[in-house]
Amino acid sequence: MIELKTPGEIDAMREAGRVVAAVHAEMRSRAAVGVSLLDLDELARKVIAGAGAKPSFLGYHPSFGGSPYPGVICTSVNGVILHGLPTSYRLRDGDLLTVDCAAHVEGWHADAAVSFVVGRVRQEDQELIRVAGAALAAGIEAAVPGARMGDIGHVMSRIVRGAGYGMQNDFAGHGIGRAMHEAPFVPNVGRPGRGLRLVPGLVIAIEPSLMAGGGDDYQMGSDGWSLLTGDGSRGAHVEHTVAITEDGPVVLTLP
Repeated sequence: MIELKTPGEIDAMREAGRVVAAVHAEMRSRAAVGVSLLDLDELARKVIAGAGAKPSFLGYHPSFGGSPYPGVICTSVNGVILHGLPTSYRLRDGDLLTVDCAAHVEGWHADAAVSFVVGRVRQEDQELIRVAGAALAAGIEAAVPGARMGDIGHVMSRIVRGAGYGMQNDFAGHGIGRAMHEAPFVPNVGRPGRGLRLVPGLVIAIEPSLMAGGGDDYQMGSDGWSLLTGDGSRGAHVEHTVAITEDGPVVLTLP
C-alpha cells in the first residue's frame, strides 16, 4: 500500500531530513585519516540525539540482513557499495567513503547518503562521485507529477551507463514516511513511460549506487550486510529523500 503524505506530514519529514543533513556535515568535517568507522558512528549518534531525533537504522533487521543492524549509519569504504558496518577499521589516505544515514522525528523518517574521499583525491574517484551526483540530480528532476517511475531510473541509468559505470538495481530507492522503507520500489534502471504514475504527496528516496568497474555484478559480504562490487572496483552511493508536489520535486534532506 502506498501512502500519500499531506503538506504538514512532508514538513515533518523535512525536520528529520535536516537532522540527516547535519549528520552528513559532521561526517565530512570529522572523517580523516586514522579515524575509525566506529568513531564516526558515535559522532552520528550524538548529532541525532542532540537534535531530539532517533536513528532509523539501529536494530533494523530486514530479511536479507544477517542480524539486526548495529549502528546508526552505514559506512561503506572503497569496494563496499552499500550497507557497510561501522567497525574498528581506521580510514586511510585516499579511501572512498559513503555514509548513509536515516533518522526519524516524531515517527517521520528521512534517508540520504553521500560519498566523498578522505585525504588525497584520485581523479577517477572524483569522476565516479561526480557522475553519481549527476545521476541523482537527473532522477530528482524527473520526479514530477504525471511522470512515471520508470522515467527516474531511465535518466539515471543513461547517465551512469554513458560514463562507463555499472549500477545494481536490486537494492535501489523506496517510498519513505512513517517507516524507513515503504512502497513503492524506486528503480535505478527503468524504462521511460513505464511504471507507477507519480502524484503529489508521494515521498521517495532516490539512490543510485555506481560501480567503477563497469559491471553490474555484486556479492554479499561475510558480515551479512555489506554489498560488495563483484570485480573489486570502487563504489559510490548518493541519495536524497524527495517529495513530489504540485510545484515539482522538493528535496527534504538538505540543510
